Amino acid sequence: MIQTLAVENYRSLRKLVLPLSPLTVVTGANGTGKSSLYRALRLLADASRNGAIAALAREGGVGSTLWAGPEHGARKGRPVQGTVRTGPVGLRLGFGGDEYGYALDLGLPRPGTTMFNLDPEFKREALWNGPVLRPAMLVADRAGHVVRARNADGGWESADIRLTDSMLSELAEPEILLLRDRIRSWRFYDQFRTDRDAPARRSRIGTRTPVLDHDGADLPAALQTIREVGAAGELDDAIADAFPGSRIDVVNHDGRFGLRFHQHGLLRALDAAELSDGTLRYLLWVAALLTPRPPELLVLNEPETSLHPDLLAPLGHLVTDAAARSQVVVVTHSKTLVEALTKATVLTLVKESSTTVLDGQGLLDQPSWHWPDR
Repeated sequence: MIQTLAVENYRSLRKLVLPLSPLTVVTGANGTGKSSLYRALRLLADASRNGAIAALAREGGVGSTLWAGPEHGARKGRPVQGTVRTGPVGLRLGFGGDEYGYALDLGLPRPGTTMFNLDPEFKREALWNGPVLRPAMLVADRAGHVVRARNADGGWESADIRLTDSMLSELAEPEILLLRDRIRSWRFYDQFRTDRDAPARRSRIGTRTPVLDHDGADLPAALQTIREVGAAGELDDAIADAFPGSRIDVVNHDGRFGLRFHQHGLLRALDAAELSDGTLRYLLWVAALLTPRPPELLVLNEPETSLHPDLLAPLGHLVTDAAARSQVVVVTHSKTLVEALTKATVLTLVKESSTTVLDGQGLLDQPSWHWPDR
């Protein structure tokens, strides 16, 4: 389980060190940095998949993601610093867990050395055992082009390698491969489409689907998979909890799967194309949260979108049950959903001088965390 998440100089997140629990809710008003925190977690995951460079390119390059405020907090009676920085620039992301910790420190390339001036320069990258970075617990370490890893005898093997991206995506050391696979298991869901042309409203060739796709196109197959692996009771309970007296069926037309929603008082079942946005979105969350293949980390971004307030308590029950199988982080601004997640650790983000901070957290309240030196 991840115990600590640390972000520095990413968008509005100047310096943030957060404690995480089996079920963590991140909330706050609009503009307080909730989306930035969600995107920082995705960026960490992308570093192990397609690489940090591609992930940052989708955000406009490293310069577009950097903290835009002053290097030092504004003081009363003194002007705010201008745009010219005097110290080194660094975008830092990291986490510490029960078994492993990882940190990534990205900087800007030196002017005139490359045409790829939107790509980050990898200053430091470190992997260690345990939640907090200590020299004795390091497993793999990268400083510029020099990469070193522990061997079987506990000593170091070093090499001068010109990696083009994160060592998580390019090296094959056993400990790095293990962490890579674990991070790649992280799962993110961000506002399923429910418009008229949404993929979830169409029938599709059905195959066993233990993990719902991010666009929900395989919803009927995912629900049928849940039913056939032995969780039919949980599926039926989740539907009845939100829509008393209702049930769903998955129909098969020459290999193409579709949904039938049976609702009390209606003379015929409704198919996916006829469902309201809220009903369809709730069914998508059912499929995502009852997955037969739970990830190590499941991150949900504003799952309350398009849901009637009456559906938030049933959604809360689903999320709470999912937290017994996966570590779950929920990013939401819904007070009703926060109240429904009674077993969650609630982190409220607020803005102070344009900087995102954790409400009520003082310097002595932060979890222990150390960045690798440059």
